[in-house]
Amino acid sequence: MNPVILFILGVVFVAIGVAVSIGLHEVGHLVPAKLFKVRVTKYMIGFGPTLWSTRKGETEYGFKAIPLGGYVSMIGMYPPNQDDGSVRPSSTGMFQTLATEARSAAHEDVGPGDQNRVFYRLPVWKKIIIMLGGPAMNLLIGLVLTAVLLMGFGVSTATTTIANVSKCQVKAGETVDPSSPNCQLTPAAVAKLQPNDVVTSFDGKPVTSWAEMSSWIRASAGKAVQVTVERDGKSVTSQVTPVLSARPVIGDNGQQAKGADGKPLYEEVGFLGIGPQTAMVPQPASTVLPMAGENIKQIAGVILNLPARVVGVAQAAFSSEPRDPNGPISVVGVGRVAGEVAAMDQVPLQSRVGALVGLLAGLNFALAIFNLVPLLPLDGGHVAGALYEGARRRIAKLRGRPDPGAFDIAKLLPLTYVVASVLMAMGALLIYADIVKPVNIFG
Repeated sequence: MNPVILFILGVVFVAIGVAVSIGLHEVGHLVPAKLFKVRVTKYMIGFGPTLWSTRKGETEYGFKAIPLGGYVSMIGMYPPNQDDGSVRPSSTGMFQTLATEARSAAHEDVGPGDQNRVFYRLPVWKKIIIMLGGPAMNLLIGLVLTAVLLMGFGVSTATTTIANVSKCQVKAGETVDPSSPNCQLTPAAVAKLQPNDVVTSFDGKPVTSWAEMSSWIRASAGKAVQVTVERDGKSVTSQVTPVLSARPVIGDNGQQAKGADGKPLYEEVGFLGIGPQTAMVPQPASTVLPMAGENIKQIAGVILNLPARVVGVAQAAFSSEPRDPNGPISVVGVGRVAGEVAAMDQVPLQSRVGALVGLLAGLNFALAIFNLVPLLPLDGGHVAGALYEGARRRIAKLRGRPDPGAFDIAKLLPLTYVVASVLMAMGALLIYADIVKPVNIFG
């Protein structure tokens, strides 16, 4: 298929996935709010002018023109105004406090019979459940997609089938022409091992995985051993003697490790001269939670160091410095990565679709963790406000003082405006960087 069409399909796939993820995030707020009898006036995907909407019961559902998030509007998210007793409506949307919808909704007062359906009257634990519903939904989506990736598509795994046989022994970083008299044959070439041979035993031990056999090869330098392979349905046994060679030290991240001086590390180990074929191998259910946990850990590290990483993005965007491939990217960058992955027609379709599923899983984990940051207008800011309210009431009760009532989180609106402005500036910077200097996923 045309690479341009594949690129577009990859972008569309992730765009739809992001839209669904945002929609389900807001469902995570909507469902508990309705269960707790809070009157929800709007459920919207996007911001700005309304493109389409419909009303079901007391809630308006719809789509808006700017696809940068979504929101659920609940009456009485703020306590009554001390001056006139009115209730300020608000929402769970990241930028809703700055958007036109918040101001246009200000006329929606609490109607007859709604006095006990306002958000601010809820017990603290119910407020927390409503605000954590969105991030919890994204965590669930990320977990399900991780399970689909690992158990359905599988992980690219080295098999026991030989993909290539190196002809010449070479030192790290060097190349030798196979036709040159300087070409010293590798043990595999001497033993006449061939691509597509399936290794069944090594030194009398059955081979069940490439990693296991590699460890045996690395420990067998200078030792003559028997290798049995299956070739064209027949069993063929050869004798090989792995040679001592400097090979890269592989770190826990699967990449070559580096020393304190930043130089690549090598170690003297046994070398045979064969490489494995890879295949997508489904993984057991027991691998899902560890993989999800590792993904969350990496994303949390990026978010905790977000200010420094954004500075790095800015330096790269306005200089000749390269982008950090593990740094933050915008929705534009995500779409570009998705398109490039989809357009890699030399990679099997299953692997490409699996990569896109993994990308969506990571995005959902990122949405969940980012929304837990305890700053308004993020969900974590509302949770922090609820926890403060609970602590204040608890302390007042212990001291025998009157209940101070619901905490007026509206007092933090100036901080909310500052945080929202910073978030929008960061988003604009990341979009600019993803246009002028995108992340190179090919290294």
